[in-house]
Amino acid sequence: MQTLTLKSPAHPTPADVIAEALDRVGPLHGLSLEDRLWIARHGEEVVADTGDILFEEGTPADRMILILKGEIHVRRQHGGPMELFIGRAGQMTGLLPFSRMKLSGGQGFAVSPVWAFLIHKSVFPEMLQAIPSMSQRVVSTLLDRVREVTRIEQQAEKLAALGKLAGNLAHELNNPASAAQRSASSLVAELRANRQNRFKLVNLCLSDEQIQAIQDWEQRILSHRDPPDPHDAGAFIVREEALRNWLTALPCDRSWEIAPQLAEQGVAVSDLDALRQILEPKEACLALQFFTRYLRSTQAVETLLNSTARIFDLISAIKAYSFMDRAPILEVDVPAGLDATVQMLQSRMKNVQIERDYEPGLPRISAYGSELNQVWTALIENALDALGNHGLLKLTCRLEAEMLLVEIWDTGPGIPPELQDRIFEPFFTTKAPGQGLGLGLDNAMRIVRKHRGHLGVRSEPGSTCFRVRLPMDQLQAY
Repeated sequence: MQTLTLKSPAHPTPADVIAEALDRVGPLHGLSLEDRLWIARHGEEVVADTGDILFEEGTPADRMILILKGEIHVRRQHGGPMELFIGRAGQMTGLLPFSRMKLSGGQGFAVSPVWAFLIHKSVFPEMLQAIPSMSQRVVSTLLDRVREVTRIEQQAEKLAALGKLAGNLAHELNNPASAAQRSASSLVAELRANRQNRFKLVNLCLSDEQIQAIQDWEQRILSHRDPPDPHDAGAFIVREEALRNWLTALPCDRSWEIAPQLAEQGVAVSDLDALRQILEPKEACLALQFFTRYLRSTQAVETLLNSTARIFDLISAIKAYSFMDRAPILEVDVPAGLDATVQMLQSRMKNVQIERDYEPGLPRISAYGSELNQVWTALIENALDALGNHGLLKLTCRLEAEMLLVEIWDTGPGIPPELQDRIFEPFFTTKAPGQGLGLGLDNAMRIVRKHRGHLGVRSEPGSTCFRVRLPMDQLQAY
């Protein structure tokens, strides 16, 4: 381990005092004074101040560290704010005998004044021979460290997955929520404007024949629209300008408000001429103001309905994805779980073509529904990463003998043959630092095995397929 700011104390501590301090190191409890004195005479005493960087991530690890006082935090520089390891007084850490550790897994720094004792790896063989019980003590410490690091990494992976899920949901909910908010605001404005205009309409004192003629005219406009091609902006501008000129000549001082809405509705100048035969100029202007406000109000209500329906669908997808308020083991509809997962990741699929090939009438399987959805999430996210969020994603689900087969295909660059046997290893990842901890596929593999199933991959450039086989027979599954 390359030491940066660890330094020897100004006044070296006597060996017997160090031996007494070593007795407070947990893994060394019970060592005889003679053994502790041996360690005290074959190591290096060091100190560090608060905030000192003790070692950098990726530097060689070549010493065992016995922390006699203070606290050390180890953090991955590209893995977020979570500590990979916290070493406190009384702990044995660093490179240990029998460990395959080559490099420091993160940056270590002192969070309080540190007093530590270092044993270089060159001394390990002699130490194990001089103190036979050290072998068992070291192995126990190694096992505890593996469990703790694995727990922290899994927690970080889950937090990262939760962050992605929250980001996708926020993106998906933001669009319909914003549309609903805009529509509600527009609806309020139109209702307020018509409220202010209601007395002018009453004062027109229209006859029954005129009222019926206006209603017929409005119904004709609503039923037989001839809107311009939405992709032909020029045609729309021409129509709007013609309507604006007609309204200005009427005269109508609200032409700027009325013309765009009428043009969008597909109204032509000939339609306005027909209305003019029913009403005088002032009456026609008021009637058109009211009608266009009705059109905008109707559009706002339709947008509100569509937006709230989209929000409801997303909430339903969340419940289906997480199996909220449901027993852990359920009769699971696997295609529905795949679709719910796709919907949760919809914000990443704007440029992804999704193709589904589900065999009709597939039976449900007894499974942990929320855990299976974690598998689909890991595999689909893996495919999207390979595609760069642009390409073809194909989902297949069918019966194969006594198994339910799920295939997730992508047209990405593929997985190199030399890496295909390693992608399911914990902590193995091909992603850039900070973009993945290498636990997604490992977690998927463990969940599939928990269901007595099988997870495999076949990949070549332009075609990668992850296959999940799950047993249909409940007695075989559990």
